[in-house]
Amino acid sequence: MVKLVKRRLSSWAVLAAVLFMFVQVICDLNLPALTSDMINNGVAKGDTTYIWKIGGEMLLIAALGLVAAVGNVYFASTQAQKVGAKIRADVFKKVLSFSGHEVDKLGTSSLITRTTNDILQIQNVMIMLLRMMLMAPLMLIGASFMAYHSEKRLTSVFLVSIPLLLLAIGLIMYFAIPLFKGLQKKIDKINLTFREGLTGVRVIRAFRRDAFEQKRFDEANNDYTQTGIKVFSIVSLMSPVMTLILSGTNMGIVWFGAKLIGNMSMGVGDLVSFMTYASMIMFSFMMLSMVFVFIPRGQAAATRINEVLEMPLSLTEADDLIASDAPNSLAFEKVSFRYENAEDLALEDIDFKAQAGQMVAVIGGTGSGKSTLVNLIPRMYDPTKGQVKVNGSDIKQIALKNLHEHVAFVQQKAVLFKGTIRSNLLFGNEHATDEEMWHALDLAQAKDFVSELPEGLDAVVEQGGDNFSGGQKQRLAIARALMKKAAVYVFDDSFSALDFKTDAKLRQALKNDPEIKKSVLVIVAQRVSTVTAADEILVLDEGRVVGQGTHQELSENNKTYQEIIESQLKKGVD
Repeated sequence: MVKLVKRRLSSWAVLAAVLFMFVQVICDLNLPALTSDMINNGVAKGDTTYIWKIGGEMLLIAALGLVAAVGNVYFASTQAQKVGAKIRADVFKKVLSFSGHEVDKLGTSSLITRTTNDILQIQNVMIMLLRMMLMAPLMLIGASFMAYHSEKRLTSVFLVSIPLLLLAIGLIMYFAIPLFKGLQKKIDKINLTFREGLTGVRVIRAFRRDAFEQKRFDEANNDYTQTGIKVFSIVSLMSPVMTLILSGTNMGIVWFGAKLIGNMSMGVGDLVSFMTYASMIMFSFMMLSMVFVFIPRGQAAATRINEVLEMPLSLTEADDLIASDAPNSLAFEKVSFRYENAEDLALEDIDFKAQAGQMVAVIGGTGSGKSTLVNLIPRMYDPTKGQVKVNGSDIKQIALKNLHEHVAFVQQKAVLFKGTIRSNLLFGNEHATDEEMWHALDLAQAKDFVSELPEGLDAVVEQGGDNFSGGQKQRLAIARALMKKAAVYVFDDSFSALDFKTDAKLRQALKNDPEIKKSVLVIVAQRVSTVTAADEILVLDEGRVVGQGTHQELSENNKTYQEIIESQLKKGVD
């Protein structure tokens, strides 16, 4: 945790927090001594003037201590929030650089927990460190010195109370710390279950699995709840145990102090101040114990965050740029790919080349590797073997930012962001004009329904685009990709929600647009009608190309392609 926090802290702010805390502790330690002086030399002698004098000094010191406490809290809280903000920004930046491999390894729900709850734990520990961790040792040392200076004969009481206190703290930490570490993983499980329930709510209702999902969530929730109850019940014992020991300590101090007062060898004020210092000593131990209980939870959270920040990237960054004067092209040269821990290759010996103005279509059965193939183009994964080239350059040698400027990608599931149609289209080109936006919408066959909206380009898009139909979302996602002047446009089964007429019009618009003609089009499709006009069709089966050619060639000579046509044109009609 030190490594995670150290370079994100402001040394000046930490120094200010330390100085304010130092002033606060000095003020707190002086008040009992002044109280003793007031009782011994003012109250006992009936000297009202002296009482007012010492009382005024106490008010000034208390006011100074209050200002110092406010200053310490301000710097501690602001530093904790700023450190949390910096860590969140760093984690988000790192996650954006992840390939599919890293995301698959950590899991989306775990990444959300690490970015939210884990960082919150570190912020809480930060505030405790800059408050309690500073105050406790200073107050413990200062109060011990002042108590000994006030009346060393009474310090023998601590020989019993402090060992008991340390034993109680040790037992509580022994049982609480492992439970605190387990809480973070249980939060991951709750987030996973809750997220699946939210994203799959329609499926759950359609299959009437409400009760099953509720039970699954209740199990995860109850597991976390029971662990939380157990750990916080153990920690809550701290207060009554401390109170009991402190009360016993005060009883011992009063017992021995009364004898000394009776022998006229100690003043009443000295007894009062000693009891106050004893309370400070006990309170210091309590603060330290709370810090040491919560630090392991913060350490566990820091370990999980460091796992994200220090995770080696499977995609190594390069420095080369795609030559701006090179003709647009896309090539797969003997490309094979295997997912991590998978026994079989997901793709094997994929080999083809496409030039500007050409359309390459990829078709095949479910699980044949179509999406895996196109995911290699923007380097969501790197091939296990072979090379993927854009404009003649191996994409492994191209800077990721530059590669992504040359590749426009539309995923299987249309992803829209909360905002407006305009803000979503600007993802493709942040400097685009309204004319360019309407042109992209026209190409994507979305112009008609967008123009009918009262707000037009400024129509609201809800989270995930849930206020639009599936076909509308797909067309908006396609329009966003067309906003970019790319060398390669990839459409990963992104026409699936379109009717046949719209599908045909969209493909015809792409084929006739003069700008799109300068680029390579890669279309993944399930429907034969979508790929018939392609210059080259790749037929995949279990990760291998079992057919390559035009629609006419494949329909005459390729058995797999013929089976796809037959299943769609004949059995589909029946």
